[in-house]
Amino acid sequence: MVRSPLDLIPTMARDLERLELRLEGSVQTQDPFLTEVASHLIRAGGKRVRPGFVIASAAISQNQPVPAADDVLTGGVAVELVHLGSLYHDDVMDEAQVRRNVASVNAKWGNLRAILAGDFLLARASELAASLGTEVAGLLAATIGRLCEGQVRELQDTGNPDRAESSYTDSIEGKTASLLATSCRIGGLVAGLDRPTVDTLTKFGRYYGLAFQVVDDILDIVATDEHLGKPSGNDLHEGIYTLPVIRALHSDCGPQLLELLGGTLSDATVRSALQLVRASGGVEEALDVARQYVQQASTSLHSLPPTTATAALQVATDHLIDRARIPLQT
Repeated sequence: MVRSPLDLIPTMARDLERLELRLEGSVQTQDPFLTEVASHLIRAGGKRVRPGFVIASAAISQNQPVPAADDVLTGGVAVELVHLGSLYHDDVMDEAQVRRNVASVNAKWGNLRAILAGDFLLARASELAASLGTEVAGLLAATIGRLCEGQVRELQDTGNPDRAESSYTDSIEGKTASLLATSCRIGGLVAGLDRPTVDTLTKFGRYYGLAFQVVDDILDIVATDEHLGKPSGNDLHEGIYTLPVIRALHSDCGPQLLELLGGTLSDATVRSALQLVRASGGVEEALDVARQYVQQASTSLHSLPPTTATAALQVATDHLIDRARIPLQT
């Protein structure tokens, strides 16, 4: 498993190890095949950002960090299962072949099995959330709905070079920011924190999630396949125009880029489009937007107790912009 930027919390590494065991156990069934398919991306590893935020948020008022309680780990497993289930479905829609440097579930077992396995992960997440009470169950159910809304909003603009920036923002609010906000909120709720603190954590998660997705979209433009664990330029290939591309279309390179866009692009056209987006200043402008979200996330932390967990959330936030500081793909 990848080292977490939240490791400033002394118990975090061990908590995530405990969570990993529970995550694997949560998808065990009497059907060995379903267990294998449902476990595929769990075994491929990951940063476990969302569970880490559940754990950190639950610890936000602790002056002396202690191991995460069982309910906190249950909340962490639930949000990670929602995330994984959404990846299964996303890869079917994108016809993706690789995820986390391994074959995607749909590439390995076909679309129908990938969809059913994704549904199974969402069902298990809902079951775990229900064990934490009606408020957490309702929150997670609403978040799954927001994920779907964000994805549909993106699909509606597929292949549309006139995609508005507001449409992009609405989409990432749903498909990314909502689950990160919910992760922080669940951590606060299961820890019994006061409502103003829970609301502040939720606001932090939202701004972090917006920045996280903008940075992810920048990386799809500038990073190598190896760095991403999947093909770069995949969004362009599928006709999904993210913030760097939207900004590039309004630059001097816009007319030339517009001639290349529309529908599914060939590999050669994607390479040409990537070069134009990198040369346009669109990446730098998108990074400025990410920095604004990072600043809003950081500002929201100011009203939280000055504990190790709060400091860890700040480190994780600072790490976001560092993720985008990688050499351009040649």
